[in-house]
Amino acid sequence: MSDHDALEATIEQLWIYPVKSCAGIAVREAELTDTGLLYDRAWMVVDSDGEFVSQRELPRMALIQPGFKMGQLVLRAPGMLSLHLELAAAEFQTTARVWRDEVAAWDMGDLAAQWFSDFLGADAPDNLKRLRLVRFDPEVKRPSDPKWTGGREAGTQFADGFALLVTSAASLDELNQRLTAGGHAPVDQRRMRPNIVLAGVQAHDEDRVEQLQIATGEDASALIAPVKPCSRCPIPDIDPDTATPGTAVGDTLRGYRADARVKGAITFGMNAIVLDGDGQVLRVGQRVTGDWRFD
Repeated sequence: MSDHDALEATIEQLWIYPVKSCAGIAVREAELTDTGLLYDRAWMVVDSDGEFVSQRELPRMALIQPGFKMGQLVLRAPGMLSLHLELAAAEFQTTARVWRDEVAAWDMGDLAAQWFSDFLGADAPDNLKRLRLVRFDPEVKRPSDPKWTGGREAGTQFADGFALLVTSAASLDELNQRLTAGGHAPVDQRRMRPNIVLAGVQAHDEDRVEQLQIATGEDASALIAPVKPCSRCPIPDIDPDTATPGTAVGDTLRGYRADARVKGAITFGMNAIVLDGDGQVLRVGQRVTGDWRFD
């Protein structure tokens, strides 16, 4: 393959978001599973009806910072003692709803519920004052939409719909050029909540590839397929450092990212499925190649 007929890139950043809609963790390496990166969106905050909640309703979720230490998920938030949860812990079975999917899940117990309710509930609407934390049940299959996977079997945990989100450094650079030209401050990748950030490509090249092959070892590789443009809600407008909502990012994206593939929605990045590589380890710096999509 020559340079002009294939994409050549490297992994610049890897991110996991252990608790859906809370802050992410930039990692140097992450294990790939059939449903995405290990521990990505494995936990989720729900209301008393089991419905997921996100920064859309509770922007302060952006201030909850997960981490891993000694076989525990550790959650920190301003003004709170840290919450330590054993990675294998779960109290009782329950059900949880994420978008249109209702799935069996594990409740993480009253201590975790109280911690999230105390931090998020004070300025929350009445229906969101009592919150609980649930864990995805690995025995459950939550399939991605076959309309976008081309009929290929693919699944995810508590992510919105697909195993991975792929963006690029160049795509963010273009957004930041437009933001600064409009008199706004630049933003970083935390606004876009990617799992894999590519370097060495042009802006939005991730939109135009059929598959991405990631060289994970001497004779090993992982294969992922970007399948659906990622429609953007108000979350990229929430400042990850202060949880303050704004409008500049969304307004700027509307100026150039209306996407006919998803009925004119504003998109940034590509949702991807895992085709091969369960158990492979992705690392920052790995080489990524891909064939262009012609459709």
